[in-house]
Amino acid sequence: MTPSEKKWFVMRDLKRRNSNVLAIHELAEAGLEVFTPMTQMILTICGRQQRRSVPVIQDLLFVYESKEVLDSFVDKFPRLQYRFLLGKPKSEPMTVRTKEMNQFMLAVNKTETPLFYKPGELTRAMYGRQVRIVGGLFDKLEGRLLSVKGMRKRRLIIEIPDLISVAVEVSPDFIEFV
Repeated sequence: MTPSEKKWFVMRDLKRRNSNVLAIHELAEAGLEVFTPMTQMILTICGRQQRRSVPVIQDLLFVYESKEVLDSFVDKFPRLQYRFLLGKPKSEPMTVRTKEMNQFMLAVNKTETPLFYKPGELTRAMYGRQVRIVGGLFDKLEGRLLSVKGMRKRRLIIEIPDLISVAVEVSPDFIEFV
């Protein structure tokens, strides 16, 4: 990996969930391409309940930039850190392939009701057949069908391995088995 090559880096934002300014806001203001899956929550702030968009996983953040540019932001913001793989040397931070990240962002951004799963929440029995979506909102997305007993809706699982998965509702008309 060359330091000047742009990649999707997996980062940690150690600020509290109810903080007014999260790292995603600071990095986006600085002109970097950032993404984190968000959900709506009702938080009590100064004794009043407010609806806010908060990250699904509090400290998870993806940044598309070169390592040399990102290093300056890590130095500037003390609560922003790289994530590292367990068992690997700390010199190489976690990255996500661009294709996987684009599919994940497409799935999250194009649906009203995504279901997010953390690592370990999906069992082997819940993974159905490998499929490709042909047409509709999720055209050309590939993943596995979510298989849950009693579920009537068809959901496609798009995952970033060892970090997060999302299940989105798809029409059976657009499903093609691979």
